Amino acid sequence: MIGPSVLQPYLHQGEADAIETLARGWVEKIVIGLNLCPFAKAVQAKKQIRYVVTAAIHPDDLLAELDHEVAILIDTDPVELDTTLLIHPLAMLDFIDYHFFVAEADAALARLEVKGVLQIAGFHPNYCFAGNDPDDMANYTNRSPHPMLHLLRESSVDRAVAAFPDASEIFRGNIKKLRALGLEGLRKLE
Repeated sequence: MIGPSVLQPYLHQGEADAIETLARGWVEKIVIGLNLCPFAKAVQAKKQIRYVVTAAIHPDDLLAELDHEVAILIDTDPVELDTTLLIHPLAMLDFIDYHFFVAEADAALARLEVKGVLQIAGFHPNYCFAGNDPDDMANYTNRSPHPMLHLLRESSVDRAVAAFPDASEIFRGNIKKLRALGLEGLRKLE
């Protein structure tokens, strides 16, 4: 689904559909398939994930799209919609720009008075944790086919963490799993 951007002529519906399909495949094959997020399978099975491809190019346009998606998520019953992936294939292509933009997106949650109700997780094709070598497989815990902002409900995160006794171990386990799999092994899954 293309968001409300006025820039849609830069991204045709067929392109948006292909980008959404790629994102869905990444969630199914990598995130769920490798169990990188043990909470993703349930919301995917219940069709509670909203996939939105935006044609936003500039940061201000992407913030406007984010505001729109926050409103939809807040106004929709969690049973119907639990989380949103805002996929922005034309904006924030440089990881450093994206990294700084995530702070702006977090500030937008505060401005919209939903900080503590929603949170944002970031994914990018060139994601690199501070201090990591860009080729470190640990970075693939947050690498996605296109840049995206993942809007999560805090209440859902709290329930998921309560259900998983040592949630902090998930991240460490994912790093071990991805390093053991290696880049070639990961590419075979895509």
